[in-house]
Amino acid sequence: MAEFIIVFREVLEASLVVGIIYLLIEKTKQNEHFSQLWYGVFASILASIAVGYLVIQAKNSLGNNSTQALFEAVFLYLTAFLIWYVIFWLSKNVSDKKVLEGQALNAMELSSWGIFFVVFFAILREGFETAIFLISSFSITGTFSYLGFFSGAVLAILIGYLIVAQGRKVDLKSVFKYTTLLLVFLSAGMIAYGTHEAEEYLVKSGQMEKSEIYRVWNVLEPTEVTPGAGKTSHILHDKGTIGVFLKGFFGYNSNPNIIEVVLWVLALMFGLNMWRRFYY
Repeated sequence: MAEFIIVFREVLEASLVVGIIYLLIEKTKQNEHFSQLWYGVFASILASIAVGYLVIQAKNSLGNNSTQALFEAVFLYLTAFLIWYVIFWLSKNVSDKKVLEGQALNAMELSSWGIFFVVFFAILREGFETAIFLISSFSITGTFSYLGFFSGAVLAILIGYLIVAQGRKVDLKSVFKYTTLLLVFLSAGMIAYGTHEAEEYLVKSGQMEKSEIYRVWNVLEPTEVTPGAGKTSHILHDKGTIGVFLKGFFGYNSNPNIIEVVLWVLALMFGLNMWRRFYY
């Protein structure tokens, strides 16, 4: 679910950018800029993949120790703040058709490669956000939904095509309104899980004992009912049937500390308040 929401939102914005510039080039009959448009798209995709790769390598180079837990905590906090920045400001401005067309026209006048740079940096921002958000989501669950990833991308490209190329009327405000609401919950979950990783850092570095940490609740750990049959989890444990979904989307933890729960509530209240102010 998280993969679908993240990819759908970011790819939809990128599709609108590409579609608007494509139609502008076609309308002004400057067909020589089409190649720069597509070079910009492919270069930005490669650059986004490179960003994701470098972040993963940086994380893996730390090893399985307290430093890696601290890295993940800081990274998750930064990702949550980036989500807030994106959904509460950039989503109101990035797909402004008149501004984008003006930038594209100026770029075509200044340089034959102007369109390349306009497209490259516009799409790179979306790709950078997608890579960072997906890596953070994977850090929480340890799993990745290819179905969510590809279905989100395909649906976003289809809607972008229908809007820009076919002139279909789609209520984009409602689309962004409800995907933004889901990202509010996702960002609050990242704050919560970042706090969990901060706890891991303190325990692994010897600065705190697990016995000193107050748990708000503690759902049963997975147990092996039949020897050799594998462990089974309580349905609400974060490895259980429902718990694993709640963990991936809401940052749910089956044995959270008090600070983790308080920060999750505060982050959710902040996000919902900002969401209400922007969309109502």
